[in-house]
Amino acid sequence: MEKKDLDWGKLSFAYMHTDYSYVSDYRDGAWDAGTLTTDHSLHLSECAGIFHYCQEVFEGLKAYTTKGGDIVCFRPDQNARRMHDSAKRLIMPPFPEDRFVDAVEQVVRANAAWVPPFGSGATLYIRPFMVATGDVIGVAPADEYQFRILVTPVGPYYAGGIKPVKLQVSKYDRAAPHGTGNIKAGLNYAMSLLPSVEAHAAGYADNMFLDPETRTYVEESGGANILFVTKDGRLVVPQSHTDSILPSVTRRSLVDVAQRMLGMEVEQRPVTFAEIDQFVECGMCGTAAVISPVGEVDADGRKVVYGMDHVGPVMAKLRETLVGIQSGEIEDRFGWVHRIDVG
Repeated sequence: MEKKDLDWGKLSFAYMHTDYSYVSDYRDGAWDAGTLTTDHSLHLSECAGIFHYCQEVFEGLKAYTTKGGDIVCFRPDQNARRMHDSAKRLIMPPFPEDRFVDAVEQVVRANAAWVPPFGSGATLYIRPFMVATGDVIGVAPADEYQFRILVTPVGPYYAGGIKPVKLQVSKYDRAAPHGTGNIKAGLNYAMSLLPSVEAHAAGYADNMFLDPETRTYVEESGGANILFVTKDGRLVVPQSHTDSILPSVTRRSLVDVAQRMLGMEVEQRPVTFAEIDQFVECGMCGTAAVISPVGEVDADGRKVVYGMDHVGPVMAKLRETLVGIQSGEIEDRFGWVHRIDVG
């Protein structure tokens, strides 16, 4: 198989058309067989439910080339489960989890020439999503839906490399208490757009959102979960008592790496904003960057500094270990790496 003629090392984190997408439609109470398509456009009624009542959920994962030359993706079954849960919350028919994984395999296999080579720093980003396509004018769930998967080769999420970034505590809430903050729906990300634009304009990489009920507990950033490290080397993972933190696949994986490979003690608990100056490291974790170290957090004149000139040793080791598992450079003890046979 001949790879596409791209300068893999200079790709940005941006969309470009590839050869195939995957599509399946839900009508008359059932999903059709699904197929690969070269049509990268959606053709929808002006009255489609997605436009009026925001019935939309999505996922994000990546395909990699390992050191040994295999094309793999990372824990797609977990993305399938989370999308199932997200769809149920918005009264959408969940796409079957086994078919989700099979569809990921199909679309990656069909676009194997677009999977960047090992060592390039690039990956094939995989974006499964589902939207309401059926007409609906009264406030109610639609009766027709479309599930699609697009793929696109991307460079590193942070073009400047893994360097500490600054966060500000947002004056806005990302989600409502007991609302939809714990599912991966586009409406949550729409809520974070204005805070994100304002943060960037003020020189910050992202926001740190506090809990929407009391605004005293740390929740997450605009697109990633947050981690802390104590002075004695414990990993602390913020939990939400209002179900408004997205359960990140990357976060769960890092917790297992910390406990079962690095021998670290892990605390998963609510974390008050008042205590974050007691930690020695902070990071944001997610699919795109794995871990992005946080060097400073600012809020209403209060500045908490972890260090802008270097990545903390614990965050560095966690990221290095998980990336090593994904790339095949470190043994996968957990069965997380899903090999895709491209023939």
